[in-house]
Amino acid sequence: MTKAERTALISLPLVILIGAGVAWAGSQGSAEVGGLPLFAICVATAFLVQWLVFIPAYLRQTEKFFDLTGSLTYISVTILAVVLSPVRDGLSLILLAMILIWAIRLGTFLFRRIQKEGKDGRFDELKPSFLRFLTVWTLQGLWVTFTAAAALIAITSSHRQPLDWVVGLGALIWAIGFGLEVIADNQKTRFKANPANHGKFINTGLWAKSRHPNYFGEIVLWLGVTIVALPVLQGWQWVALSSPVFVIVLITRVSGIPMLERRADERWGGQPAYEQYKKETPVLIPKL
Repeated sequence: MTKAERTALISLPLVILIGAGVAWAGSQGSAEVGGLPLFAICVATAFLVQWLVFIPAYLRQTEKFFDLTGSLTYISVTILAVVLSPVRDGLSLILLAMILIWAIRLGTFLFRRIQKEGKDGRFDELKPSFLRFLTVWTLQGLWVTFTAAAALIAITSSHRQPLDWVVGLGALIWAIGFGLEVIADNQKTRFKANPANHGKFINTGLWAKSRHPNYFGEIVLWLGVTIVALPVLQGWQWVALSSPVFVIVLITRVSGIPMLERRADERWGGQPAYEQYKKETPVLIPKL
């Protein structure tokens, strides 16, 4: 067993344990279905979907359905929460709309991209290892759990509040973040589609303001979702505040920016134009 596989063997139960902890905390004050907290049912579903899809993905040694599965998980658990909740109010429908719009757009975008490119280099070393590949899929279950926690807790909560200005503020912040992410993704897609840009890095549009404007939009939109959910949070349900924190940590410290920065340095490191771009352009928060 390699060192990476030993790490995965330790990480796998830890990820599941953290997910169980979030399920317990978020279930305090949750509506129940068949004697089980609805929020916990949603968390269990998020992990179960990953494990079910992992089986054919490992057997076929493919990552083509990884991002699509993540998006479909957001959609399925949120719809599950709304359908099984005994109360479906305006707040629940707003949160449902936010996640559906985001997940459908991003899932479609990522699936089309990997179909076009044929592979995702992040998985080259992971796919051959059962433990490492399984851990990545399990991490996606935790990713869904943490990022959607605020929305799912608010939807499944037995405590209800009328819509107020906080909800409006959160919705506005979500819209700004969603817009930034969509624009950044579209700008990069058009840039890469131009044969004249082959082998070049993008430094125009929003990408002239930030090296990762799409990730900045992602963080902002989940912050907006959390703000929308704030009015109904009580007691242990405040674990929902970990949602945007988790997104920030994962994007800036784990699987997002660090990985892309390393790959960019390998391709363009040492080139004067790229080094100047890195020097003048913030990693995440756009410069004004």
